[in-house]
Amino acid sequence: MRQPNDLSRSLATFDPESTLVAVIEMSQSSWLVAGIVPGLDRQPLKKLTVDEGALLRLLQRWRDEVIRLGGKVECIAVAFEAGRDGFWLARWLRAYDIEAYVIHPTSIAVPRQHRRAKTDRLDTELLKRAFLGWLRGEREHCSMAAIPTLEEEDSKRPHRERESLVAERTRIINRMKGCLARLGIRGYKPNLQRATKLLPALRTPEGTPLPPNALAEMGRDLARLHFVEGQIREIEAARLERLHQDPTEKSHSMVRLLTRIIGVGVETADMLVREVLSRNLRDRRAVARYAGLTGAPDESGSKRREKGLARASNARVRRGMIQLAWRFLMFQKESALVQWYRSRTADSRQGARKSLIVAMARKLLIDLWRFVSTGETLVGVAMRPA
Repeated sequence: MRQPNDLSRSLATFDPESTLVAVIEMSQSSWLVAGIVPGLDRQPLKKLTVDEGALLRLLQRWRDEVIRLGGKVECIAVAFEAGRDGFWLARWLRAYDIEAYVIHPTSIAVPRQHRRAKTDRLDTELLKRAFLGWLRGEREHCSMAAIPTLEEEDSKRPHRERESLVAERTRIINRMKGCLARLGIRGYKPNLQRATKLLPALRTPEGTPLPPNALAEMGRDLARLHFVEGQIREIEAARLERLHQDPTEKSHSMVRLLTRIIGVGVETADMLVREVLSRNLRDRRAVARYAGLTGAPDESGSKRREKGLARASNARVRRGMIQLAWRFLMFQKESALVQWYRSRTADSRQGARKSLIVAMARKLLIDLWRFVSTGETLVGVAMRPA
C-alpha cells in the first residue's frame, strides 16, 4: 500500500513528453549538469561553475529549446545527491517552481567491480537512470531525502554545537591530564573552579615545580577550557529561555513532555525532538531505521549471520538512545521495558546484555515516538509532576 510520505518512489504521474529532467553532479569547484530534454535525441551535458543563477538560466534555455521545436514543458525535475552543500539548492529551485529532489547517495546501486571506471560523466548517467526510475514510481532505484525548511535546519544547530563543544572540552581535559602524567602528577582536576589557583602549587614526585613551558601550556589550556565551558553554558541558557518563551510551540511542547520522564534531561529530549521525533516518519519501522537501530542480516544459501547494526542513518540518535537505555535501567526499574530486559538477561549469557540493550533502545525510541505523537502511555514509567 502506498504511503503518503513514501520517499522511495514518486507518487505523481510521470509524463516524459512534457517533463524536463536534469541531474547535477556537484563538487566544490564545479557542477556537471546532465539533462533529458523532451523532443531532443541528444542528452545535453553542461559543466558550470558553482552558480545557481547559471543553473537556472541553463534549465530555462533547455525549456525554450523544447518550445521552439513545438513541444511543451509542464514540469522541470532536478535531482542531485545529498552531500556537503546540504539542501539550500533544493529550496532555492523550489522557489522558482522547479521540482527539486535530493537523493540518498547510498541508495543508488553501483557496479561492484574492484576497479570500476568512475568519472563525473559516468556518475551523471547513474543518477539519470536512478532518477527516471524513481519518477516512474518504481521501487529500488533510489530514495529521496526529506528536504527540511531553513528553520528546521537552524533548530538543530544549538545541540549539535554543544555536542562539538563537549567533545572539545573532553579533549582539552585529557590533554592536560596526559601532560601532567608524563611528569608523574596525578589527581589534578582541570574542570574545578579553583584549578587555576591550584596549578602553580603542583609538584613533581621529585618535589620540583612544573617546568616553565609546561606551566605556560597548562595556563593556556585552562583559559581555553574556561572559554569552551562558558560557551556551553551560554547555549544551555539560551535553550531554556526559548522553552520558557514559547512553551506551546510543537517542538517545545514535545521537549517539555519528554523531560517529565525521570532519567531524561533537557539535552537528551531536545536532541531527540530535533533529530527524529519531529520528523514525519510513516511508522515504527521507519523510526527505528532512521535511528540506525535495525540489524543488517547477511543470508546466502545456507549461510545465516547477523552483521550488527546497519549504522546507515543518524549516529547522534543511535548513540543517544543507547545511552538513554542504560540510564533507564537505573532510573526506571519498574517500567515494562526494563522488566523485559531483565527477564532476557537473567541467564547471564555472554554478550546478551550488550545486544539486548540495542533492542531495548529501539523499543524505547518507538515508545517515545508514540508518546509524543499520539499520547500513548509509557507502561510503568515514572514521571515528574507536570
